Amino acid sequence: MHAENLERLKSLNVGKSDHNYIVYKFLFADLKMAISANAKGDVLDIGCGNKPYLPFFEGKISSYTGCDIIQSDKQLVDIICPATDIPLPDNSKDTVFTTQVIEHVADHRKLLSEAFRILKPGGSLILSGPMAWEHHEEPYDFFRFTRYGFEYILKETGFIDIEIIPNGGKWAMVGQLLHNSLRSSCYGKKSMRARILKGFYFLFRVKWMINTIFTWLDKIDKDYSSTLNFVVVARKPGN
Repeated sequence: MHAENLERLKSLNVGKSDHNYIVYKFLFADLKMAISANAKGDVLDIGCGNKPYLPFFEGKISSYTGCDIIQSDKQLVDIICPATDIPLPDNSKDTVFTTQVIEHVADHRKLLSEAFRILKPGGSLILSGPMAWEHHEEPYDFFRFTRYGFEYILKETGFIDIEIIPNGGKWAMVGQLLHNSLRSSCYGKKSMRARILKGFYFLFRVKWMINTIFTWLDKIDKDYSSTLNFVVVARKPGN
């Protein structure tokens, strides 16, 4: 069973001193653009958690409903259900949104089938999922996706007009995974080496330096052969 009332992403304000600055910098920017260009009408957020992306939709939509397998710590989930069995009618939503959820669904094709079923003809799916990240929310962490993997499973489901956007390139990936590796060496360990590393990480502005250097490298040397995540937009055939 998934734990109840898990703490979820609460804010889109992440500064350069945050260890997740790099991943969120690119993810948030690409999601905001995808939402601005494609979101409309009645929206379903699959795996909504605390609905942190709701501000990106404001002024563009008629309604916003969130479903998740557990209640969030802010009690913002409207429908508690599996992503593979959502109690909503066929052709009932104009936009389906799901971000950083698909890797946690063992039957991810069924998730896409549910999104397709619920969308009105001509409606848009906006999703994101990781290509490079360590295990998280274990043991409910099943997949990582390449550009071609996303394209394949979306076409198999019936989606068309598929757009796949990498969230940063190889340098963003290296910088963020360096953060993740340093933190895993610092936290949950009581050795003197871990204490020294933790002090170094916090006292010498290492987080700020990693964020500054690797976002700069990603800007001047764009290489999307590796990335942290993809944002994907696709459309259900119809009007």
